Amino acid sequence: MAAVAVVETPSGKDAIAEGLLELLKPAVQQLDLHVHSVRESQVELREHIDNLATELCRINEHQKVALDLEPYVKKLLNARRRVVLVNNILQNAQERLRRLNHNVAKETARRKTMLETSGAFTPRSPSKP
Repeated sequence: MAAVAVVETPSGKDAIAEGLLELLKPAVQQLDLHVHSVRESQVELREHIDNLATELCRINEHQKVALDLEPYVKKLLNARRRVVLVNNILQNAQERLRRLNHNVAKETARRKTMLETSGAFTPRSPSKP
């Protein structure tokens, strides 16, 4: 007695959803990597601004000529504040991307499991018809 394997194809809606998930996953991962590198550069920039502001204050204190560096220090501190603000925004965006990536991976795994258990997805060897 020969066993008959019934192969069901996923509905068009499921196939589109699966395709969209597979399409979005690499883009989300790449965006997450870019956000991470920008955040690292923002932290480095903030450290440089802090060092420069400290150095300007030190120069101003030891200087014999009355040159007022205070406006420049204020500008640097304002720039530092903006860098911190952008860094916080990037951190929130990266967290949302991480959650989106996690949800995409979870949904992809769920759909694969659903297809495998329903018998609709049976891996075939390319050499076998």
